[in-house]
Amino acid sequence: MIEAVGLTKRYGAKTAVYNLSFQVRPGTVTGFLGPNGSGKSTTMRMILGLDQPTTGQVTIGGYPYRKLPNAPRQVGALLDAKAVHGGRHARNHLLCLAQLSGIPARRVDEVLGVVGLQEVAKKRSKGFSLGMGQRLGIAAALLGDPQVLLFDEPVNGLDPEGILWVRNLMKSLAAEGRTVFVSSHLMSEMALTAEHLIVIGRGQMLADMSVKDFISHNSADFARVRVPEGDVQQREKLSAALSEAGGQVMPEQDGALRVTGLPLPRISDLAHGADVRVWELSPHQASLEEAYMRMTQGAVDYRSTVDQRAGLQQQLPPGAMPQPPMPVPGQGQPGWYAPPPPQQGGQPFAMPQGAPQGPPQGTPNPYAAAPAPEMTKSANDNEDAR
Repeated sequence: MIEAVGLTKRYGAKTAVYNLSFQVRPGTVTGFLGPNGSGKSTTMRMILGLDQPTTGQVTIGGYPYRKLPNAPRQVGALLDAKAVHGGRHARNHLLCLAQLSGIPARRVDEVLGVVGLQEVAKKRSKGFSLGMGQRLGIAAALLGDPQVLLFDEPVNGLDPEGILWVRNLMKSLAAEGRTVFVSSHLMSEMALTAEHLIVIGRGQMLADMSVKDFISHNSADFARVRVPEGDVQQREKLSAALSEAGGQVMPEQDGALRVTGLPLPRISDLAHGADVRVWELSPHQASLEEAYMRMTQGAVDYRSTVDQRAGLQQQLPPGAMPQPPMPVPGQGQPGWYAPPPPQQGGQPFAMPQGAPQGPPQGTPNPYAAAPAPEMTKSANDNEDAR
């Protein structure tokens, strides 16, 4: 188990992580989420002893990483897939790591098979694609058959088959009772892989709960109701009946109604009582991405602006018609709706100079609904000798 208590890391005047406390338990895949610059990589580096906390502590199995006996056989990690000597063969890179940790050479061939790199084991890693480099990094993490595994963006650069393989690998490792901690920006993958989430923003904790609870706490479910097309009278009659019963009714662009505040059986009963024919009555639950965007929108540091293209657009010739704007992908289609607005304006937190980059300690989160060291060169660098 990984346990952090009051974890804080400052770089000069910049506070990257502030007062983080959490546990990553074995037997489940725990997702680690947060916007760019939120402190995820810094936290993982502190877990692995690569950065020293300013205050607080983080332990693995009750010990700091640096005090674990033969740590590579207890903890495996992929933080940077490019942290490989480009002149080494894939097999020799893993063999170097194995020899440093007293791992038998046969284990190298085993993990090469696990990640599917048997055919390129004798090729130099500088020629690897991004996805192949990710696989080699995962092989290095699995080398010591550790009980604790940390992965930072493990599916970056992988094709769909590789993404599915990583997803199943994470789940199988957790099912064996291992501790699996995964950082990713792919919300769709986290929704399919992780069972528990730790979400941080500007170095501070935003959420520590199951995926199901996270979505429930940070989104509003609704029902889509559709009456016969063109029958405005029945549509208005149903809207009135639902509103009188305490529901909130909003029209959608495709003619359907979005209803919140009423369960589906109640909507069905009200439509029947109003003598309205219903062509569609379907529930909609927000995705993990929608819930994540709603929670973290006030903790995003890097925001894009609209490209004004000032003075760059050419004048249209006389009589020419301007091109219509490109439609937003999915807009107007069944089930599409814009992300929900922030609950309290969505303005970034204003912090005094030198204070942590996030809400003050003890301030309720306005967006939550509920109260391995570098390798040194060795004799194995001489590839031609092998």
